[in-house]
Amino acid sequence: MAVRPVKLFEPVSFRSVTARNRIVVAPMCQYSATDGLGDDWHVQHLGARAMGGAGIVFTEATHVSAIGRITPYCLGLWNAQHAALLTRLAAIIARGGAVPGIQIAHAGRKASTTRTWEGSKPIAPADGGWVPVAPSPIPFHPGAVDPRGLTTGEIAEIAAQFAASARLAREAGMKVVEIHAAHGYLLHQFLSPLTNKRTDAYGGSLENRMRYPLELFAAMRDAWPAKKPMGIRISAVDWVEGGWTIQDSIAFTRELQKLGCDYVDASSGGNDPNQKIKIGPSYQVPFAARVKAETSLPVAAVGLITDVEQAEKILANGDADAVLLGRPYVYGLALGGEQGVREVIRNFVADFDLTLALSGCRSVSELGFQCLQLAP
Repeated sequence: MAVRPVKLFEPVSFRSVTARNRIVVAPMCQYSATDGLGDDWHVQHLGARAMGGAGIVFTEATHVSAIGRITPYCLGLWNAQHAALLTRLAAIIARGGAVPGIQIAHAGRKASTTRTWEGSKPIAPADGGWVPVAPSPIPFHPGAVDPRGLTTGEIAEIAAQFAASARLAREAGMKVVEIHAAHGYLLHQFLSPLTNKRTDAYGGSLENRMRYPLELFAAMRDAWPAKKPMGIRISAVDWVEGGWTIQDSIAFTRELQKLGCDYVDASSGGNDPNQKIKIGPSYQVPFAARVKAETSLPVAAVGLITDVEQAEKILANGDADAVLLGRPYVYGLALGGEQGVREVIRNFVADFDLTLALSGCRSVSELGFQCLQLAP
């Protein structure tokens, strides 16, 4: 007999915002925007997630500038057109009973690539790409154009772009904002000694490497309403010797607390192609639990959480305050409430491999792309 979840379906509050349960739909890139502008695909995608019963629904990583996008097809928020689409997204999520959230991002050296189902290969400027920017001129992809190292003036400009995107998100009706500082994107690049080789105030020691992400967080916190929550996604470890560690993440979280951070979404990896990730069910939960135990800041757990009982155990043990789900919510048709969530996850786990095999796709991203091509 299935264990009835108790904690999973308890409301959770951050500042003035209360979600109906502790299930968070994670940001999932759709690679379906044009010049940063989404369309009806994004509206139905996030609306369906909200109708499925989640407590908080996040947009995909939404970028602060054209050159900050991962691909030419990523969502952006740097002009009035983008803001109008975000207003629609916030409204449809709220209508479904969920709290609308947005993740704001800059890809740094991992920008200007093809979509995942196209191999995430670097796109040269001559082929319609652009020269990425980074803390240091170290490319992520072998054979890619070297990213351009940022000047201190450009560092300040990008922080201002994050703040401007936060203001647009506020006006659009978003209730939670999250900074993407994980998975090898720009802010993670500043944090990690593997990618930050600067010799100025933004490089070298842990204090210096944290300086820019903390400055940027403070700028965004000032631009975001005091009554609304603001969090951050981090990669708790690099999974590479000599890289960012869980001890570094704890030190970083303590500094974020001083600036008014409301939660940490603890992921991992993505900063170095040589990473050796030990993947398994709940493999990142120990990172969330460690950050929570040593800082007292609320945390969200993410990564191969594929069972309702598994999610309930994470929360009941006090390892996290919320759980993030991604693919189960894309794959299944949520029915709403507890039974809907169970059905989504059960169908995902039981049928996902078979569905991929029958479709001939190699990944959920490629499967999603085929569905998109079939959509009217």
